[in-house]
Amino acid sequence: MLKTRSVFEYASPMSKAFVYLRVSGKGQIDGDGFTRQLAAAKKYAEANGMRIVQVFREEGVSGAADWENRPAFSEMMALLLSNGVRTVIVERLDRVARDLLVQESVIADFNRKKLTLISAAEPDLLSDDPSRVLMRQMLGAFFQYEKTLLVAKLRGARQRKRMTSGYCEGRKRYGVTSGEQDVIAHIVQLRQAGMTISAIADKSNSEGIKPRTGQKWYPTSVQRVLKTSTAD
Repeated sequence: MLKTRSVFEYASPMSKAFVYLRVSGKGQIDGDGFTRQLAAAKKYAEANGMRIVQVFREEGVSGAADWENRPAFSEMMALLLSNGVRTVIVERLDRVARDLLVQESVIADFNRKKLTLISAAEPDLLSDDPSRVLMRQMLGAFFQYEKTLLVAKLRGARQRKRMTSGYCEGRKRYGVTSGEQDVIAHIVQLRQAGMTISAIADKSNSEGIKPRTGQKWYPTSVQRVLKTSTAD
């Protein structure tokens, strides 16, 4: 009989691990989401003799976002494949993604690269046992259903507001808030001087220039600002 191999066999006692945290809304960045997720990851690591060496925070990014729009996840994956750390701990699988297909693709990618992805809340759901796979997919479907209901609820609220007031303001375009035009001009100037997107993000962070949300600039956020400047 062919024996299935659990992804946990790739991890060894006292192994080093990364922690991946994600909150989807701007209002959650200063809430307890990151604190709760990190506490769960630390508790799991301590109980299993693992050492957390770096924490990656995805700030205000939806669980349905494409990977190119997840700078912290992209940075983490690049390091996983280069510095010897092979394990990532998350609070729950929906921190990786709420979409079932995305969840499964990430797990398959980790298995293919012989990396270990651990969910602190569902530690045995990542094995290859058929019953575990079924449970994981059922949970993923539930998370996706939750997300669909939330989107429908928000859409309904916007439609009701539009019907009563004739107007429903969406997210403001970058550059309309006080001070943002100066930031756009600064980024455009650096780009015209020949700097790469990544170098602009690093320079903006070193100069203490803050983005609208989060604590630091990433190449994707710099790219969005540059797109805004060309749309004017």
